[in-house]
Amino acid sequence: MNLFTPAEYTAGYAAAGRAKTQMPGLRMFLLAMLAGFFIAMGGAVTNTAAHSIANVGLMRVACGLLFPFGLAMVILTGSELFTGNTLLILSVLDRQIPVKGMLKNWIIVYLGNAAGAMLAAAGCAFGGQLDYSGGQLALFTIKLAAQKCALPVGNAVILGIFCNLLVTAAVLLSLAGKDLAGRVTGAYLPVAFFVICGFEHCVANLFYIPAGLFARMVPSYAALAAGAGLDLSVLTWKNFLLKNLLPVTVGNIIGGLCVGCLFWYCHGRKQHPHKPL
Repeated sequence: MNLFTPAEYTAGYAAAGRAKTQMPGLRMFLLAMLAGFFIAMGGAVTNTAAHSIANVGLMRVACGLLFPFGLAMVILTGSELFTGNTLLILSVLDRQIPVKGMLKNWIIVYLGNAAGAMLAAAGCAFGGQLDYSGGQLALFTIKLAAQKCALPVGNAVILGIFCNLLVTAAVLLSLAGKDLAGRVTGAYLPVAFFVICGFEHCVANLFYIPAGLFARMVPSYAALAAGAGLDLSVLTWKNFLLKNLLPVTVGNIIGGLCVGCLFWYCHGRKQHPHKPL
């Protein structure tokens, strides 16, 4: 078969966790910036494709067809993505790395992802990329950001859990393939599912919401939003951080840990001498 078994790719990821946590901090941060940029480009292309589609179902399908290539680029370039790296729990459970190594990786990678995604958001907002359709792309971006900031906290956590159940499954399924087509297909389908369903991904939201916040700072875009009668009182940096990013991140962590623990228990568990994690 041209595939690795679940036990093989679970063991492979657990072993790869050592390299992920032992790389120099600057290299880790730069690879995380690259991943943040790739995910942001997935967000930019979906906004661009979707902004003029009135039918919600068709709009979600268009986004689902396009966004997954962002994760595929992350995987194939060896970049570091926070949501995928919640699977480092596999390496912890397999006694390959300590908990503090996992947490250090999470912090550095999260900050790098944020830097890459938010720089891309600023570039799109201030560089004119949102000028499509007479600024309607900017209006769509602002409206989407406001909707995300208005999401109830409990919903944000739950949608974040569902999202990373699928993203971490995509990471593991990409490792099942022994060739390019297999790896990309494994990554593609679960991510398409989460995008079409509208689940919440913290790194993607580090593009979607700052892009709306930055666009609001451009006078011509702000005028379009005012003319459309949008209530932007909810679109603030405080709401972004506390009502969306924090609960979505918590949900993403829970979802990733659930998948990691499940795969370790079912496919990777061995008998170990007792050692503290």
